[in-house]
Amino acid sequence: MITRPRQRQSDRGHIVITWTSAICVIMTSMMTAIAADTAIDPAIQWLPDIAFAEVAGETLELNLARPATGSGPFPTVMCIHGGGFSGGRRQDCDDLCRKFALRGYVAATIDYRLSPKHRWPAHIHDCKAAIRWLRANAVKYAIDIDRIASTGSSAGGHLSQFLAVTNDVREFDGDHTCLDQSSRVNCVAAWAQASDFTREYGVWKEAPEAFRGFLGVELTAQTRRLHVRASPLFWVTPNAAPTLLVHGTADQDVLFVQSVWIHERLLSAEVETRLVPIEGGGHGLTGDHLQQAEQATFDFFDQQFRKAKKN
Repeated sequence: MITRPRQRQSDRGHIVITWTSAICVIMTSMMTAIAADTAIDPAIQWLPDIAFAEVAGETLELNLARPATGSGPFPTVMCIHGGGFSGGRRQDCDDLCRKFALRGYVAATIDYRLSPKHRWPAHIHDCKAAIRWLRANAVKYAIDIDRIASTGSSAGGHLSQFLAVTNDVREFDGDHTCLDQSSRVNCVAAWAQASDFTREYGVWKEAPEAFRGFLGVELTAQTRRLHVRASPLFWVTPNAAPTLLVHGTADQDVLFVQSVWIHERLLSAEVETRLVPIEGGGHGLTGDHLQQAEQATFDFFDQQFRKAKKN
């Protein structure tokens, strides 16, 4: 059905058609989006829509950015989008990948299977598969297999953190894609992540519905163990990867204390970790808050990978 353009009556009784104005606004928005996507800095090489896995009837793809010059191998960062495990797109992290490439990194933003169609642990299986794919294609894309990190916000932060604490837990490797390669990450930066799912109820208003889609159940005495096993907090050991935690102090969806809990647990396990509070920041960081988070992440990875190169 075609909807007629909205009209309004002028004071003189004339009809003022707003269709042309609406079309102009739409076209301007489209052209702005296209310009933003195509204005790639010549210092980087942008390689979108690379298939890295076929699983459960779905093709998973990644977008990859790398320095346009230099032979590498380059430190590499995998970026994981957020969206409550049921939404979001890999393209949400395109800009961050390009920023990493300008700093001398290979960076990839990935698809992963989403709920409610797919239940945990499909999400982490796909993230680990992507890490293995990066290692398997190290020569082609000039990736340093000993310097691979992950970062993400919200659901992406949780998945990055889960990668860090399950480096040696084979049950989360899944059964697809480059299984001869390691899924280990060398360090992570987790933004606005929930380390303990059992304490999201009563805080995040969408928690009951989200966890029904994600885990298949809500929190009860009988299902608590399932929530615990999907929570990074309970997998921390001395083998966890060095971790940067970034969290807005005014986050009302995932409380700041969620990062405090896992920070303290990592410290107790003698894992290198740093907690960066973003004062006044909410769940989705923007403006100055986003710049603070990005700079902290750049600095942390630079530090970690300089150390790794020396060793």
